[in-house]
Formats: sequence, structure tokens, C-alpha cells
Amino acid sequence: MIAAPIKNGIRTVKFAASGLNADLPLALLYQEHYEWLYLWLRKKTGNSHHAEDIAQDTFARILQSHQILFDIHEPRAFLTTTAKNIWINQLKRQQFEAAYLSELQVLQQQLEQQTSLEQSMMILSAIEQISLALHKVSSKARHAFVAHFMEGYTYVEIANQLGVSTKMIQKYLSQCLVACYTIQRQLEFDI
Repeated sequence: MIAAPIKNGIRTVKFAASGLNADLPLALLYQEHYEWLYLWLRKKTGNSHHAEDIAQDTFARILQSHQILFDIHEPRAFLTTTAKNIWINQLKRQQFEAAYLSELQVLQQQLEQQTSLEQSMMILSAIEQISLALHKVSSKARHAFVAHFMEGYTYVEIANQLGVSTKMIQKYLSQCLVACYTIQRQLEFDI
């Protein structure tokens, strides 16, 4: 590779195929070959936006390079090779990104499962606490608690089941709630 001469701020390329062996500014290379390169890329990629991006990247790479090949016999072959390399790099990057996103999705699912396990453990712990609390009250109070909070029965329905007044159901439920609160406080102090 030989550094390309710069004339009037424009990097130039010498083309042997021209027969004149004259310097050709990259702007002229762009004007003469951009449309052909774009159409070729559109045919290859099947996507006009993607083809346009690759064509622009091809000329940008040529402009950004500090060195450029002299004596290019076939400018289109040179552009095609550069464009293919860019396209391959983009495909590799897309594959890497897809694999990365897939791995992130797997990790997210694992985290969600772990969160579900943590929530399950918290629920089991709460059930154990309620069970401990309910063992400290009478069987009628336990029945009232389960019937009301777990099964959705009203005070009147529970009172009829147990053969007591609705006031007594309120008292039973209060006893259960106090027992639950007491167990919770004891566990907080133990921690």
C-alpha cells in the first residue's frame, strides 16, 4: 500500500485501467460507481436500505483510510471487494448481537424463575407464620379465619356454620389477627 496523494484536499486513486494512468479523485470514483455499487448490493442483500448503508460505508472506508492502493486495474472489483468485506463484518456483528440478545433472554428467564422461587419461599414462610399463629387460638377461631380470609365466607355464613353470633366471629377473627401480628413481631426481633 502506498499513501494516496492529496490534491486540493481530496485523496486520489491512480487507475491503471484508464490507460492514461491519471489520478482520479475519490469524488469522481463515487460519482461514476456509486449507483452501480448500490444496485449490485441491493440485488445481493435484497434490501435497499441495507444496500445503501453498505455502499456509503464502502466509500467512507476508502475516504478514511490513510493508505490506498495504487494501480487499481478494476475499480468495480476494488469497490466490490471492499463492500463484501463490510457486508461480511456487518453479518458477523448481527450474528454476534443476535447471540448476545438470545443469551440475555435466557438470563432474564432464569432470573424470572429465580424471582418466582424467591416469591414462593416468601409465600411458604408467610403460610408457616400464619400456621404458627393459628395454632395459638381455638379451633373455632381457626375455622372462622380460614372460612373468611381463604374461602371468602361472610361473617353471617361463618356464624351459621359455627352456631355462634356474628359478634363472636369478629372476636375470633380479631384473636387470629392479633396472633398473626404477634408471631410476625417475634420473627422480626429474632432476625
